[in-house]
Amino acid sequence: MRFFGNTNIDFIGKRKIAYAISIIVIIAGIVSLVINGGPKYSIDFTGGVAMELDLTPIAPDAKPIDIQTIRDVLTANGIEGSEIQTIRGMDKKRLVLIKTKLASGDEEKISTKIIDTIKREFPGNVDPATLIRLQEEVGPKIGGELKEKIILAIFWSLLGIIIYIWWRFEFSFGLAAVAALIHDVAITVGIFSIVGKEISLPIVAALLTIVGYSLNDTIVVFDRIREDLRVFRKESYANVINHSINETLSRTIITSLTTFVVVLSLYVFGGSVIHDFAFALLIGVVVGTYSSIFIASPLMVEHFKRRQKRQLTISGKKK
Repeated sequence: MRFFGNTNIDFIGKRKIAYAISIIVIIAGIVSLVINGGPKYSIDFTGGVAMELDLTPIAPDAKPIDIQTIRDVLTANGIEGSEIQTIRGMDKKRLVLIKTKLASGDEEKISTKIIDTIKREFPGNVDPATLIRLQEEVGPKIGGELKEKIILAIFWSLLGIIIYIWWRFEFSFGLAAVAALIHDVAITVGIFSIVGKEISLPIVAALLTIVGYSLNDTIVVFDRIREDLRVFRKESYANVINHSINETLSRTIITSLTTFVVVLSLYVFGGSVIHDFAFALLIGVVVGTYSSIFIASPLMVEHFKRRQKRQLTISGKKK
């Protein structure tokens, strides 16, 4: 039983409106990236220090430290641009995650500087034995290598997707699917730039998750298109694709809604550590569902029309 019943929405007829919306959002993202000098990378790529500290009050007169207070103290001591988040700890622990990019020309290790500053400014909240719960350092060279490997990984994955869909369907299906995936990633990265969020390794993982989610939804629609092309041979190509999208619409919406609710729960209740990761997935679920209906499938119609026009041109020349 279909959740939406037998729908008959003209998705293909509305494709130009969808194209316009996508182009506007992508251009807005590109403008933001140009203004900001590219994506805002986290310390995973630029190099820096990530420290998880236990700042639970231990002195009788000590109070929980506000994040802004920590940021002001670090800034006053020459440690600027720190990203500070609270973490929900067990047993009412006051855990704080501090991420700081490496300052060029700073001979003193910034991690030591942070620890010394925290110990000096907040003695009532520091137990030297349990202060440092986690400490990671990433050099700029390692961050640069990660960028290159991630770009290569995405390139080979997209190439593999084209080859797989080419083998399962046909080459034009693969190109349409990859175009939709690039569309999804471009919009997500653009929105991250617009709202000022950083691209970190978890966000890269979210982008790859978005690619997988969007691809799965697109293949479901493509599979129905392939079946309907065999059944409705007398129908126009656009009508067949419209019929296929409407047939799979109920499954698409239900899957997207359930996924969206789960990810929204992570975003609201998951804590600040996975906040950006969940935010990226929220964008991806919405954009991935949208692209499988309004981008990937309509691109098949555009390709068919061009191929048909080319065939007519060739036939005319032969005559």
